[in-house]
Amino acid sequence: MSPKRMNDFHQSLLEWYYKFGRLDLPWRNLPTQSSTPHPSLTHINRAYGVYISEIMLQQTQVSVVMERFYFPFLSLFPTLTSLANAKEEEVLKAWQGLGYYSRARNLQKSAKTCLEHFGGILPRSVNELKTLSGIGDYTAGAIACFGYGEAVSFVDGNIARILSRLFATPSPTPHFLKAKAQELLNLQNPFDHNQALLDIGATICTPKSPSCLFCPLQDFCLGKDKPTLYPTPKKSSLTPLKLYLGFVKVGDKISLLKSTQKLYHGLYNPIVLEEVSEEAELLGKFSHHYTRYKIEAFVYLCPTIPTEEKLEFFTLQEIESLPLSNLCKKALRWI
Repeated sequence: MSPKRMNDFHQSLLEWYYKFGRLDLPWRNLPTQSSTPHPSLTHINRAYGVYISEIMLQQTQVSVVMERFYFPFLSLFPTLTSLANAKEEEVLKAWQGLGYYSRARNLQKSAKTCLEHFGGILPRSVNELKTLSGIGDYTAGAIACFGYGEAVSFVDGNIARILSRLFATPSPTPHFLKAKAQELLNLQNPFDHNQALLDIGATICTPKSPSCLFCPLQDFCLGKDKPTLYPTPKKSSLTPLKLYLGFVKVGDKISLLKSTQKLYHGLYNPIVLEEVSEEAELLGKFSHHYTRYKIEAFVYLCPTIPTEEKLEFFTLQEIESLPLSNLCKKALRWI
């Protein structure tokens, strides 16, 4: 791309962003990012606030993160130090509803690493950021750019789709995408440039039915005539799984099992029954999706404890303060 055409590309992108971008997202208005930081976040370290948002947004919609999780989490853990020193159960409880709980455990693990090796702050360089648990190329680049103002490029799903269409490449390799993102980077304004690309991918250059007529990059896009071919759509399928979940009641208390398995580590769950006894009472069933599984769950009230694992018993009021998996929350509706 010639210097003039690159300048036109940058200008078109930023003009669109300043007019239509999501400029009011709180993690874009942290101290030193904006002349008017979000009033609830004036005490939050910029890089830390970006870090929390990026991890939350990995598997969750922007509206859900902003409306239900971002501010409450930061009010409980306003610094890396407070996050590192918290009980894991407290962190998991604050994360409840976001799912993919390994993200929360990695957050706390990384916070402890920062206290031990980086003076209690997030490192500034992409390479050092990538040494922290749960931080890959994209998240490291986002923290460096949005948290520290570094002129770095990065690629997430949205940016990958834009680049694939811009260059009409149906199956771009990670190396190709990384190189193109760097080639197009606006070195004078990397913050707004990268935010604009994220917004276009989320609102204009969507996987299905992209709004090409309203895209500020249409004059530069080689794939605009057949955008849904770029990248080549991937087929996804969920594996069906049946689960038989059990509870035992003792007085007004209900049994729960604190998981030690990787998937739900630290969260409370029902007993997963290997077999259902004739005395067990079927209370109901529900559907649930988790990672690659399409789950059909059956909930039983068991007369005895059908497991060798250590059960704990809680009242419904006590259960409200525990970190529960979404599977457990759905199952408890039948109790």
